[in-house]
Amino acid sequence: MGVKVNKVKHFIIEALTTIIIAALITIVLEAFVVDNRIIPTSSMYPTIYAGDMVLVNKFVFRFQTPERGDIIVFEPDENISEDDLIKRVIGLPGETIEVKNRQVYIDGEPIEEPYLNEAPQYDFGPVKVPEGHLFVLGDNRNLSFDSHRWPDPFLEIKSVKGKAFFRYWPLKRMGTL
Repeated sequence: MGVKVNKVKHFIIEALTTIIIAALITIVLEAFVVDNRIIPTSSMYPTIYAGDMVLVNKFVFRFQTPERGDIIVFEPDENISEDDLIKRVIGLPGETIEVKNRQVYIDGEPIEEPYLNEAPQYDFGPVKVPEGHLFVLGDNRNLSFDSHRWPDPFLEIKSVKGKAFFRYWPLKRMGTL
């Protein structure tokens, strides 16, 4: 009888230890490495739909700066939103951005955007992106509240929280971004 009790105690201790270690690893990962986000709007459609769940790499920008095409999560100015936003990096520091004739131009050259479902139906700029800042747009260009609609169209790089890199829900659209 004593052997059975010891086996049960040993099993319970091992199970609790495993649960505690898993919880600690999860806490550390979420605090420093990866974040889980549920996308609240369709501003990144068709790349990301409202309700999609994505993982965000919070570690990557400790070693590099965002690049054109990166899908980033950031904390906007409080006059724009109290919630974090997700957009695509379009303009980098020192570049001149203009939207005209349904096309985005960087330093006078049109850029290819195969991820768009619909071309922009507005004109904007030209504006020069200041040092330490980015110009960001949602993939759903005509409905996204982004740099082309903000009072100050530039996002401070220090406001970037991470890079969205993987959609895990819904399962039928699971994959890298």
